Amino acid sequence: MQALLVVAVAPLLVGLMRQIRARLEGRAGAGVAQPWRDLRKLLRKERIAPRGTSEVFRAAPLVLVATTLVVAVVAPFVTTASAIDPVADLFAVVALLALGTVALALAGLDTGTAFGGMGASREMTIIALVEPTMLVAIVALSVRAGSTNLATIVSSTLHDPARLVSPASLLAAAALVVVIVAETGRLPVDNPSTHLELSMVHEAMVLEYAGPDLALIELASAMRLTVFLGLLANLFLPWGIATTATPLALLLGVLALLVKIALLGAVLAAGEVFLAKLRLFRVPELLAGSFVLALLAVAASFFLA
Repeated sequence: MQALLVVAVAPLLVGLMRQIRARLEGRAGAGVAQPWRDLRKLLRKERIAPRGTSEVFRAAPLVLVATTLVVAVVAPFVTTASAIDPVADLFAVVALLALGTVALALAGLDTGTAFGGMGASREMTIIALVEPTMLVAIVALSVRAGSTNLATIVSSTLHDPARLVSPASLLAAAALVVVIVAETGRLPVDNPSTHLELSMVHEAMVLEYAGPDLALIELASAMRLTVFLGLLANLFLPWGIATTATPLALLLGVLALLVKIALLGAVLAAGEVFLAKLRLFRVPELLAGSFVLALLAVAASFFLA
């Protein structure tokens, strides 16, 4: 149910964020359902691969979608009961998300184009700072829970809501917000609506994709945004998540997840209107700052527990 929910909601979340940005910028906007219409159009087109590319290029969209789907299945979004509990571990989830990013970067290199290599190089620079930050930030939350299992962390927060206003939680939340902005290619790290060669990161890696392959990448990118916002929501605002498997509890869990993701997406989209893209050489400074916040969160979780 979680996987189907993420697949169905992810394009609508992207459409909602685009619509909010359009309204704040004085434009009418294409509508919330426009991403689904774009995906339907891409799926009807022909699949084209550049000459000289290998299986790496063709497999990358599938790997990106598959790893995100596994995270959508095991992470505590609707309920704290994971379908595959061992995979719901913090390290496994971060590794799966990183695997999708690496697959896309390898596909950018496989094309042999200047833009593909440039985008892959920039993406590797970002992921080298983002993934450790995510690990350290959530480890700060796992200290009191006594486990790196995400469902256990969420359950312990439900039983002790006071820890949400602790220094460790606040510092970890700030670090994760920067991680989400960087991982999903949002402003000020990357601009998802630009095709300017000198500044793009994600778009540079997918320039050679077309048709169904591009549809898979666009769907996977929307799913990753939904997954990251869902993790942020339930790690720090877990109220509403189902702790039992009754139909009413699951329905309330679905509604709570949708509301929290929509609110976080709206805040993110509104904030982007007032932000400009950072120079590429300033991005590592921002990400290094988030890593310092994550380290401080770990120190606070031990010394201020």
